[in-house]
Amino acid sequence: MDMREAIEGRLKTLNPVFFDFQDDSHLHAGHSGNKGGGHYTVVVVSEAFGGVSRLNRQRTIKTLLHDLFSEGLIHALSIKAATPDEYFH
Repeated sequence: MDMREAIEGRLKTLNPVFFDFQDDSHLHAGHSGNKGGGHYTVVVVSEAFGGVSRLNRQRTIKTLLHDLFSEGLIHALSIKAATPDEYFH
């Protein structure tokens, strides 16, 4: 499974104007407690985040990716979620 495509596809409901994905798994080789799944960083810029707290932005993204976490495909995810005004200005 291509994780970038899997994650990006699930986040399309947010209509992102910018999406970036980084696979950081190689930085965590042998990481204790990791029984599989990758380490990733995503940047999601969307108007949908307007008026939404940082915590709720992260919750929204994690909810959309819930199946990837529960299936053990994602072990850790770093999230930057912003509105276009916050990110581009």
